[in-house]
Amino acid sequence: MSQVVTMTNQQRSANGCGQLAVDQELTVASVRQSNYMARTGRFSHVWNDGTTFVGRSHQAGYAQPSGENIAWGYRTASEVIRAWMASPRHRANMLNCGAHSIGTGVAYAANGVPYYTQVFGWE
Repeated sequence: MSQVVTMTNQQRSANGCGQLAVDQELTVASVRQSNYMARTGRFSHVWNDGTTFVGRSHQAGYAQPSGENIAWGYRTASEVIRAWMASPRHRANMLNCGAHSIGTGVAYAANGVPYYTQVFGWE
C-alpha cells in the first residue's frame, strides 16, 4: 500500500497540502476495515455492529481520526487514486490540509476482488 500513500502525498503536494506520515495505528484500522469488507462482501463505512472508522481507529489506539476512504474492484493503486480524486467527498479527505497522518490497507476477497481503505488523522 506504499504506492497509495506515495500517490496520495503527490496529490496533496500538487494541491498545496503537506505530506502525510504513515501511522501504524491508522494502518491497523485500515487493514481491519479492508479485511472486514473482503470477508463479508459488505462495502460500507459502518460494520454490522455499528462500528465506524472513528471506533476502529480508537480501538487501534489512534485518538483523532479525520476521515476514511474505501474502494473496491480497482486493480492498481493508480486506478483507485484516480477514482478517489474524481469523487468530491473522497478528494476532500485526501486534500484535507489539516490532516497529518494516514494508514492504508488492502485485502482480497476469496474471488480475488481487492478492497482498499485509507484512514486519515489529525495527529
